[in-house]
Amino acid sequence: MQSTTKAHWQIHFCVLLWGFTAILGKLITLPALPLVWWRMLLVAGTLMLVPRVWRGLRALPPRLLLAYAGVGALVALHWLTFYGAVKLANASVAATCMALATVFIALIEPLVARSRFSWRELALGVAVLPGVALVVGGIPDGMRVGVAVGALSALFVACFGSLNKRLVERADPLTVTALELGAGTLTLTLLAPLMPLLFPAFAGSLLTLPGLHDAGYLLLLAFACTLLPFALSLVALRHMSAFAAQLAVNLEPVYAIALAILLLGEQHELTPRFYAGVAIILAAVLVYPLLSRPRRIVHPENLASGEAKQIAD
Repeated sequence: MQSTTKAHWQIHFCVLLWGFTAILGKLITLPALPLVWWRMLLVAGTLMLVPRVWRGLRALPPRLLLAYAGVGALVALHWLTFYGAVKLANASVAATCMALATVFIALIEPLVARSRFSWRELALGVAVLPGVALVVGGIPDGMRVGVAVGALSALFVACFGSLNKRLVERADPLTVTALELGAGTLTLTLLAPLMPLLFPAFAGSLLTLPGLHDAGYLLLLAFACTLLPFALSLVALRHMSAFAAQLAVNLEPVYAIALAILLLGEQHELTPRFYAGVAIILAAVLVYPLLSRPRRIVHPENLASGEAKQIAD
């Protein structure tokens, strides 16, 4: 098999694994806070066993170290609200909301990353809004809070993605991943005492060990859906274009919704109006790389640190 063809299969396999994150979030019975805390702790703790990571951390100046730690806090908030949306609605709704990141990135990226504002990107973002309206109208009333939380999660995606673009290529990718997820774990630890007051639905004890059922799914989430695709994507991205990678990553909500239908039977909870809205949203997201100029991948580890599209100029 040619290296390019193999790379395409590898990146689609990575996106399929990322699509499982919403499914596992639904299967894990833990509230959103301990779920995300354990996921980040397991991945960061594993990376801290790698000597290369410690060498990279020692080489970072304090200011850059703090900057990456701040991004890690945003990653933690993204995952917290993403799994909050899964719990408040379902996996399909949470995955669909991630497509809204395109709207927010069009507005935030020029400000944060000091890049040129694109009316074309904003127009594509606005084109998503009718789909969002259909999605909201196509779900039970009790799930609409989940849509709002999912939209907030997409906003966090846009923020940390834009910041990572500004900080690109200033540190070793593996070191950045360990630092951001470690900082995210610390952020959630500090937020835990306040969570029952701020967001009771997300709160849960961090000191209680997960049961056997949850522990198994957490290990899958941390290693099969985070570390494995991280390593595999680094290999694949050496042999494929940024356009092909962007297009593949944009398919993540498709995989997630298909898996939710197959594994969780979520089609019984949703109406045809919801799927019409999803079709509009995904059409705008998939058209995006067709209308954008060729781009290169920067910090590909960020593809594995959030259910997001981290392709940058």
